[in-house]
Order: sequence, then C-alpha cells, then structure tokens
Amino acid sequence: MKKFIAILITTFIFQPLFAQDLLSERIRKLTGRKKSIYFDKGIFHNGSTSSSSKLVKIRHNYSKKNGYERIVLDFETNSIPRVYGHISSSEKKIYLDLFNTKLGKKLDSFGNSKFIETINFFPIDHDKVSLELQTKLKVNAEVFYLKSPGRLIIDIRS
Repeated sequence: MKKFIAILITTFIFQPLFAQDLLSERIRKLTGRKKSIYFDKGIFHNGSTSSSSKLVKIRHNYSKKNGYERIVLDFETNSIPRVYGHISSSEKKIYLDLFNTKLGKKLDSFGNSKFIETINFFPIDHDKVSLELQTKLKVNAEVFYLKSPGRLIIDIRS
C-alpha cells in the first residue's frame, strides 16, 4: 500500500512540476496576411492541410525603416505544408515542425542575420522536418503565410 501511495504522489504531484505547461500558452492559427501583431511566446499552426512540399530556400532581410527582420521559408508548392510552431522568447528560440515536407538539396547558407544566431535542422522522418531558430536576444515575432508560391513568413523585432 505504501508503494502505491508513493507512486501516486510521484505521478500526480512531482511529475507536473517538471513538465512544460503548454496549456497556459496562447494558440494562434496562422493567416494568409500580415496583421502587425507580434508575440513573444505561444503556439501557432496553420490547421490541417494535407499538401506535401519541399523546403527549397530560407532567406532573410532586415528593414531598418520597418524595424523588423523578415525570415522567409520558400516551398516548391503553391501552398505551405502543415506547420506547427512555438515561440519562446525566454529561451530565445523559435521552433517549427513542418509535416509532409522534405528538405531541398540546395539549401544555401543563411548568412549574417540581425536577430538569428543559428538555424538547426532535424529531419525526423522522410517527410517531417523540425527547425530550431536560435535568436541572439529576446524577440517578438509575427508569423503568417503567403501563397503562389508557398512561403512561411516570420517577422522578428526586439
């Protein structure tokens, strides 16, 4: 009986203390236009789309006039694949999961960025890719997509 009580205490009291609390995160659905609403934490997705694609290019441009750096993920299809992401300014990271997506063979060097330190790719399966964008400082971001061709846009500002 004492072992059973110890297991219950460990499972329901101590384990949640070390788990990430995603229930407190705001969940946003991506739109196909810029709204100029920036956030520093939260989850985002574009719904359930079944289109498969290939990530062919990642590019960026800093606009001093607008005060943000635009990161663009270019896909070979007219729409973006299913996207699930998380922004954590406290960790200085933006996480992206791209479903039904393959990496292009010629992803060029990203170059110097005002806000992005590194981009790490994690091919999870033959058609799933995770990206981790490590930022240089705590940032706010706006995420949206464009069609024809499919592009995922991340505007970052400090």
